[in-house]
Amino acid sequence: MTPSLAAERRANLSRRRFLRGVGALMALPAMESLLPRSAFATAAAEATGVAKLATTATGAPLRMAFLYIPNGVIQGNWWPEGEGADFKLNKTMQPLEKVKHQVQVLGGLDEVNATPGPDGAGDHARASGSFLTGVRVKKTAGADIKAGISIDQLAASQVGHLTRFPSLELTCDGVRKSGNCDSGYSCAYQFNLAWRSPTLPVAPEPNPRLVFERLFGAGAPGERRSHLKARQEQQRSILDFVMSDASDIQIQLGQRDKQKLDEYLTSVREIEKRIHEAERFGDTPDPSIETPSGIPQKFADHIQLMFDMLLLAFQTDSTRVATFLLANDGANRAFPEIGIPEGHHFLSHHRGNADMMEKVAKIDHFYMEQLAKFLEKMEQAKEVDGTTLLHNSMIVYGGGIADGNRHSHVNLPVILAGAGGGTLTPGRYTKLSSQPMANLFLSIADRLGVKGVERFGDSTARATGI
Repeated sequence: MTPSLAAERRANLSRRRFLRGVGALMALPAMESLLPRSAFATAAAEATGVAKLATTATGAPLRMAFLYIPNGVIQGNWWPEGEGADFKLNKTMQPLEKVKHQVQVLGGLDEVNATPGPDGAGDHARASGSFLTGVRVKKTAGADIKAGISIDQLAASQVGHLTRFPSLELTCDGVRKSGNCDSGYSCAYQFNLAWRSPTLPVAPEPNPRLVFERLFGAGAPGERRSHLKARQEQQRSILDFVMSDASDIQIQLGQRDKQKLDEYLTSVREIEKRIHEAERFGDTPDPSIETPSGIPQKFADHIQLMFDMLLLAFQTDSTRVATFLLANDGANRAFPEIGIPEGHHFLSHHRGNADMMEKVAKIDHFYMEQLAKFLEKMEQAKEVDGTTLLHNSMIVYGGGIADGNRHSHVNLPVILAGAGGGTLTPGRYTKLSSQPMANLFLSIADRLGVKGVERFGDSTARATGI
């Protein structure tokens, strides 16, 4: 073999080695969730001088979540009797009795961008698409979707660096990013609550097992930490391998290839930085519960498992921002477990039929039972500052349609649970003057420490008196 041929062979081998390294490295983002996690990120936040973000006055983590229900509610069973602290829960909200002191029912919040206007039919897509964005979504079933950044993602962009995951997106529905789902509107609007940008929805995860493994890693309790440490060592080995190979071949590259390599190595260094950032949070929590097996057959079990995942994420300070789409707006799910064989959406267009209205009210009550169980668990979870997880949270529960029969979008059914670390006044029914939902979002974002946001969506001011 001639010297020139041998040199060429060595170069080709080195390039193949490097490409294998590239392939391995490209898998790293998928393994991001397997990096070590801490029980609390507060100490790390203090070290970087940003502890006032997403924390209470006591320094405990402050959380924010948005829970979405579809198809409106039966109004007569929803709104409480009385006003202020002297209020009585109506039929739908009876399951909340044990946590009534931590619940604020809000009236007067509207989503005018969900109304038909010149766009005609498609209220379900507009309802969910505008709920957390406060904008009128573009009517299209193609790839040119357009909404707006959602309030959860705006908050995550400022406080997400305090935790292992900037935000958590959950659903008990399918995951669809394209197709025509509602009168010429893309499925992206109905199956995604979170929007990182006006054209980029953040797909939620429907499988509780995958949520758990993302948060804590795979394996049995007691094994997860060792698995994660081994994975971290492997990641470091891959990075070292790629950087070494890059140095070996760099002298053999042309100017254009050198530029491409420099761009690639920039991404390598970014991944190194992300690994370093993850390491500063310390070891992962190792919950004693077993990893969920997957999606349960019963809808109620599915919802509760996802609520449990959200509870764990908040308890371990894995994130402080979350969204949970219980079902997409327009969902026609039947509820045989509570004796309702007809679809929810079908029943919501009851046209005043008493039997259909009673069935919708039972579905509203079913969803409220699921919320109540979650809030009770949050109230039982004690915090490092002596309060409870619910006290140090702001949980918005509601939907973008008020009356499903009329597809109305004013005076939406909205509950704000939790005390926001002492900055909210729960335990009452608050009738706000008619105003955009975005006003409420600005107010709770302020409490989370989000800065520099004067307007959001169609906001007109900040909601006061909450």
